[in-house]
Amino acid sequence: MKFSNLVLSLFCISVAISCSSDDPQPSEKEIEQDTVENPEPEENPEPEEEALYFPPTDSDIWEETTFEEQNWDESQVQPMITFLDEKGTDAFIILKNGKIIAEWYFGGFTIDSKHTWNSAGKTLTSMMVGIAQEEGFLNLNDPTTDYLGEGWTSMPLEQEQQITIWNQLTMTSGLDYTDDIFCYDPECLDYLNDAGAFWYYHNAPYTLLDQVLSSATEMDFKDYFKTKIGDLIGMSGQWVKVGYNNLFFSNARSMARYGLLALNEGTWENTPIISDKDYFFDMTNTSQELNPSYGYLWWLNGKESVRMPRSEVSYPTPLMENAPADLIAGLGANDQKLYVVPSQKLVIVRLGDDASESNLGPSSFDEQLWEKINALMGN
Repeated sequence: MKFSNLVLSLFCISVAISCSSDDPQPSEKEIEQDTVENPEPEENPEPEEEALYFPPTDSDIWEETTFEEQNWDESQVQPMITFLDEKGTDAFIILKNGKIIAEWYFGGFTIDSKHTWNSAGKTLTSMMVGIAQEEGFLNLNDPTTDYLGEGWTSMPLEQEQQITIWNQLTMTSGLDYTDDIFCYDPECLDYLNDAGAFWYYHNAPYTLLDQVLSSATEMDFKDYFKTKIGDLIGMSGQWVKVGYNNLFFSNARSMARYGLLALNEGTWENTPIISDKDYFFDMTNTSQELNPSYGYLWWLNGKESVRMPRSEVSYPTPLMENAPADLIAGLGANDQKLYVVPSQKLVIVRLGDDASESNLGPSSFDEQLWEKINALMGN
């Protein structure tokens, strides 16, 4: 190689190295910052939580979702329908995130047919009491005599005045058991325990909450319900006097609407129906230690023990072993069911005939039904 060519080659290599060394190199701090600002994408990112859907209050429009969209097991649909039909069901609805994923009717029952809620309607009264307290009409610690007057029981006055609205909500009135737990005439209401000392499912003090509400608000409790809850969330239905009881009758979708309200902790979309969150919490959590599975007229799952209607026995089991632990429920005679499951954004409605043993609320049908629901959800 000629000397001139060698010199030229060495010069070019020197320039290239010099240019390369002049390029700015990222510092360790800059590399870390870039990693933070531009993280590697996750292989399986968590899906965003779907917002609750609320149907319009002035129409029958209700959005739906599908089993495929929710990754539920469509092969379990027909077994579920057959099971419901065989168990005397009239109407069955499941809401997922507020949308209808299942809605089935049986035996001539339709979307417009009305059915009694029986004691599942106790949950309506409980929310009315909370609203009335929020509005300053009453206080849970008030003696019931403040609203019904003295002598609403056959108790001595001193014992009668121990009973408060809170005792009526929690089934701890202390009233004696009778063959007719629905009778609220004074001669049917006698002393057995001090108020708050014992839990017993006694329908009479619950029913008298309707009179407490009417007295406190100076408004018929039926109108109070319609104004403060029903009309605001688009419910249809009416209260009907049956013997001593005031029973609520509605179509299945109205019960589903109320369940959706409970799922969203008393707020309908952006409208608070009950703003007192402390009351809502107390209503849907253990209200006393005598029966941990009972709130304010709501049944609660996932507790260490439960007492059933017409029983003094405490069973060391949750309300429903097959159901999610955070389930709250309105449960009525002859297997009227309103299930609300916050963790799974579920509302489930079952209306129909007695599907199991004669009962006033919880029954063996709850376990059977949840076994089918779990299969449907692919659990």
